[in-house]
Amino acid sequence: MTQNQWAQVRQALLETLGKNSFKTWIEPLEFAGIEDGVATIHVPTSFLGNYVRQNFGDVILYQLGAFDAAVRRVRFTVPAHGETRKATAPKPAAGNPAPVHPATTAGGAQAPTPARSDILPAAPLDPRFTFDSFVVGKPNELAHAAAKRVAEGGPVTFNPLFLYGGVGLGKTHLMHAIAHELQARRPDLNVLYLSAEQFMYRFVQALRERKMMDFKELFRAVDVLMVDDVQFIAGKDSTQEEFFHTFNALVDQNRQIVISADRAPGEIKDLENRIKSRLQCGLVVDLHPTDYELRLGILQSKAEAQHAQYPNLELADGVLEFLALRISTNVRVLEGALTRLFAFASLVGREITLELAQDCLADILRASERKISIEEIQKTVSEHYNIRLSELIGPKRVRNFARPRQVAMYLCKQLTSRSLPEIGRRFGGRDHTTVMHGVRRIEELRIKDAQIEEDIEILRRTLEA
Repeated sequence: MTQNQWAQVRQALLETLGKNSFKTWIEPLEFAGIEDGVATIHVPTSFLGNYVRQNFGDVILYQLGAFDAAVRRVRFTVPAHGETRKATAPKPAAGNPAPVHPATTAGGAQAPTPARSDILPAAPLDPRFTFDSFVVGKPNELAHAAAKRVAEGGPVTFNPLFLYGGVGLGKTHLMHAIAHELQARRPDLNVLYLSAEQFMYRFVQALRERKMMDFKELFRAVDVLMVDDVQFIAGKDSTQEEFFHTFNALVDQNRQIVISADRAPGEIKDLENRIKSRLQCGLVVDLHPTDYELRLGILQSKAEAQHAQYPNLELADGVLEFLALRISTNVRVLEGALTRLFAFASLVGREITLELAQDCLADILRASERKISIEEIQKTVSEHYNIRLSELIGPKRVRNFARPRQVAMYLCKQLTSRSLPEIGRRFGGRDHTTVMHGVRRIEELRIKDAQIEEDIEILRRTLEA
């Protein structure tokens, strides 16, 4: 087939497909030649070639056949460096559609993905957010282990990795840590980290500037795509549509995806069901609210860093334990409180004591006061275990009532500032030693009984919501 005949094929395709589809999908194609009934057409990118093959392959084959009846198949390929338009294509395996191959080097090895940071800049990474600075505890150990596996850069058995949890529990820290680790271990990989808001902005910008092909090509060229706070695309229909197609294209190419949100996929309002389903097909990990031990570990780690900045400051015993107990909702608030405390003590030249902490952090401590009532805990626990409130606080000691009662006592101790004797009075006038026994029993069971641990976390999240 001559180039003149190819020009006639293009004209026929223009009349068949219309001006817009032709300009977007057909105009970039270049006819390379025919060999053994296979017509080879060069395409600028693998994505465009795959799309044209799936959506316009039959009509192109029909138009080529009108000029050369020997054409039985069309092969779309990205030309290797230095390959001319007239180069002939090798014969594909019989019976299978010929795939679009990525560009290869002169030696035949696959060329590394070009760096796209100049065209598609990623969100900046915080140098503080690494795996070394992430404090691991029971509430976040699974999320940490999954993130470390992805950061190794090798094949993983789950895709995507979906991290979710409340504010200040470490989602963004883990996302940045994955990106840092991949850049160090696998500099050949094209890793893109950005927020859902930035994804949406770039999508709208591409629509406005009529550069959707560039947008699609760039996002589908990444090896690891990391999108933070994906809940922000909920309700944005066009953005969700493009995110869905980007997600599918990368998964089909075995490219890793890491997503974070403030709640589980199924709980994100106004997110399309097909996207929820896709997000749930990988590993979904909940970063639980921090417990006392984890908060104390975080404070101890941050205090070491503060001591490096303020080497002459003395930290009295019990201060970190006090902060870990009183500030329980948000790690960022916890870290900010410690930073403020060290800075204040440095300015006034005083030792960091419990009294200084109470004075300096009075506003934070007031805002962090537990406002959950014993009555609310009793009602929530009785509903969770499907027993009457009178049975929860009554005298019966059968296991069906005793265990929920101990759980409720434990939560009262953890989530309120009430004393043990007062808690005991609210549970049918029981002695404070009974409450103490119940609390210790639940602490023991949380370690070895997964069901009790799950119940505690569900009830805690319900009460703190």
